[in-house]
Parts: sequence; C-alpha cells; structure tokens
Amino acid sequence: MPGSIPSLPAVRPKARVLIVDDNAELVDTLRAVIAGGIPGLAIETAANGRAALARAAKGFDVAIVDVKLPDVSGVDLIRPLREASPFSEVLLLTGFASVDAAIGALRSGAFAFVLKSFRPEELISTVEQALGKVQLKREREELESRYRDLVEVTDVLVFALDNDDKVALMNRKAASMVNTVPEAASGKPFLETWIPEEDRAAMRAALAGTGRAYEVETGFADPSVGTTARRRIRWHLSRPPRSEERALTYGIGIDITERRALERRAADAEALSAMGELAMNLAHEIRNPLNAAVLQLHLLNRNLDRLDAEELTRAALKDRVRIVGDEIGRLNRLLTEFLELARPRGIGREPVHVPRLVDEVLDLEEESAKGRGVKIVRDIPNGGCVALGDREKLKQVTINIVVNALEAMKQGGVLTASVKQSGEKVVMTIQDSGQGIEPDVLASVFDPFFTTKEAGTGLGLSIVRKIVDQHGGDVVIESERGHGARVTVSIPMGR
Repeated sequence: MPGSIPSLPAVRPKARVLIVDDNAELVDTLRAVIAGGIPGLAIETAANGRAALARAAKGFDVAIVDVKLPDVSGVDLIRPLREASPFSEVLLLTGFASVDAAIGALRSGAFAFVLKSFRPEELISTVEQALGKVQLKREREELESRYRDLVEVTDVLVFALDNDDKVALMNRKAASMVNTVPEAASGKPFLETWIPEEDRAAMRAALAGTGRAYEVETGFADPSVGTTARRRIRWHLSRPPRSEERALTYGIGIDITERRALERRAADAEALSAMGELAMNLAHEIRNPLNAAVLQLHLLNRNLDRLDAEELTRAALKDRVRIVGDEIGRLNRLLTEFLELARPRGIGREPVHVPRLVDEVLDLEEESAKGRGVKIVRDIPNGGCVALGDREKLKQVTINIVVNALEAMKQGGVLTASVKQSGEKVVMTIQDSGQGIEPDVLASVFDPFFTTKEAGTGLGLSIVRKIVDQHGGDVVIESERGHGARVTVSIPMGR
C-alpha cells in the first residue's frame, strides 16, 4: 500500500563461540579451523576461567574449554558458564581422556569431549552440532514464550495435569479465580484442592478418557470460601493416550456461572408467568369465600359468648375458632405473597435513603426481637447511601430478610445490620447468629415455594430476589452450618 513501511525480516545475531585455553598457539589454531569451516561466527577467547566468565556474561552459544586451566578445572567451569548463558553448550578440550573422565564430563553437562589430536573436520562437525542444538533450544524457548503469552492473555481458564493429576500448569486467569498464583498452584492435586467433593467423581470420569476430548461441568473455587462463591466451569479436557507416560492432560474452562444463573431465572420467570395468569383468575374466587369465612368466624365467636355451656367447653370451642381463623389468615397471606410474586408490576424510581429505611424496619421489629431474646446491632451511617428505586418495595425486601433472620434465632442471638457504599452501589447486610443453612439447601432458598419452616410459604425470598432484580441489583446468601447466615443486598445508587 502507498506510504506503508515494509516489514523487515527478523535479523538474528551472529553465533558466538568462546575459546578458553591458556595455550596461545592452540587458540589461534582453533580460531582458524572454526572460522574457516563455519563462516560468519563471532569468536572470542579467554586464557583462564575468570576471563571466560567475564566474557560469558555478554552471551555465547558454544564454549570450547580446556580441561586444565591455570585457575580452575574446565569441568568445574561448565556450570557457571551455562548459568551465564542458559542456552549455550560447552565442549571440553583435553589431551588425555579416560572413559571415566568422559562420562563424568558428560554428567556435568558437557556437550562433547574433544581430544587435542582432533582432525579439523571433526572439530567443525562437533561445533556445528552444538550450534544446531543451541539454535533448536532458542527456537523452542521462543515458541514456548509465545505459547505462555497466549495462555496468560486468554480470557478462559487453562490448566495442565501430570499423570498423578497434579498441576503442571495453570494460567493466571484460573489461578486468580481460586485465590492463588500459578507458581503456588504447581504440584498441587487439582481435584482435591479446587474441585468440590460432589463434582470429583464426574471430573475423574472425564479425566479417565483417552484419545479424545471430553466435557464436564464442575464447581471451581478456593476451598476457604463459602459455597455461594463457587464458580461453575464447563471444562474441555484432552487426555493423551496412556502409552505416552509423560504426556500432560490439558483442560480449557469457560465460566458459565452467570449463564446458569440466567437460565434458572428464565425458568423461574416462565413458571411465574404461568402462575400469574392463574393467580389473577383465582384471586377473586378465593378471596370472596375467605372473607365470608372470616366474617362467619367472627359471628360464631360472638355467639359462643352467649352459649349456655360450661366455661371449659366454651373456651375449647373458642380455641378451635381461633385456630381456624389463624389458618385462614395464613392462607390469605399466602395468596397475597403469591400474587405479589406472580403479578408483573413495575417499580418506582426515586432516591431512597437506605440507612433510614433499614432503621425504620429495625424499629418496627424491635419488640419482636426482644421477645425472642435477640439483640440488634446497627452499623448504619447517618448520611449518604442513597439508592434509586421503589421505597415501599425495598422496605418489603428489608422486612422479609429481617423477619427471616429473627425466625432463625429461636434460642436468641445477635442480629447485625449494616449499610455502606461500595463503588456505585449501596450494600445492605443482615447477619444472624442462628444455626445457619445446610450447603445442599443453600442453592434452593430463592426457589418459589421452597421452605424449611413448618408454617412457611416459601415465597418470601423469591419476592426478595424478584424485587432486587427489578432494581438491577444483586442478593447473595452466605452461610456456614452452626455459624448463622449473612444476606447481602446491593442496589445501584441514585445518581
């Protein structure tokens, strides 16, 4: 294209050879042989180990080192030379070499043993082989570097497991999700450390496959966090054939937590939509006989006072009337909550001072708390924390959560209420010191008609979530058995 700058091919520096020998004549011979057989090399020399290390710091590809140097053994020089230039190779030069000496040199990391009675073509061939190996190592490192960069910048979770299902690689995206770093994750058992116990069997079954990719969905989380903080991950696994003893199992994970939550909410919305139409049709027909029944009970109760009967008989009949009245009242509340949940109604949009609203609800429930032996602790600021929403509906949310917390503390306890600003949201937290919620129950507490209470409707928390969703907020319940529950509601601020 006109005006564009053509890309230039990458220019590799000349290969560098370092000759370390205190025999000046031999050094000149080596230089001449190597330069004549392999054009384009940059050749440097050093007469002793100290000078060799100083030159090696600038980098080199192949070092030809005499075994006997004035200040150090050439064998002892191999390790520091390779530390100075990690991709380099070292050739040892000696006038006499036994089999044991050769084996020892190779074990120390030498590329080859070259006798001083070498033929030029042999030396050239050995140096070329060493340079070829160095080139391959550099190319491999470059490819691995690109691979590592790709793994780190991708937005998916990546891991690799060895044959014992221990972590050989974990990218930063995956590591940060479980509150660790790739270096700390290396060597840890993947399933036992980060996969929830209920999902391990499915993960093991997927890892046991060979020769093809497998998919499995599991939880993935730091074991120190609560179950509500777990993420749901769809893993795509590739297990190598069992014949490859050192091959790694690679896994790529996609976080589907929000998608699963949306699917659940969509299913709930569909069910509620169907219930809404039914509820609206039945509400009038149900409430009319309920109201008539309440009126008749009121009249019956009045007539009992005029009944010519013993006091105990009259009291027993009145008690039965009261029970029927309470059950009719509960049925009426159930119908009201059912309509509230199912009926599609909009919400108001006005500034709501959340601390003041929470204070009002706590004042309203103060006597009930005292009757249950519950102490209320308030951490509520005087100013700020204004959310945009429907005040009456947010008050209903707060009442439902506070009442649930009080009912969870049958033997008394402490209810802690706090309000704070977090970014662009107002966060309300209600925490109780009750018995907590079982982990297998926690995931279902927002489902309509799900309840663990003997006389509960199972609609209170469903209404809470519906209202919070309408406000564009979030509601989360965290609990540990025996340590109470904490409900956190976040509502966008009014700007």
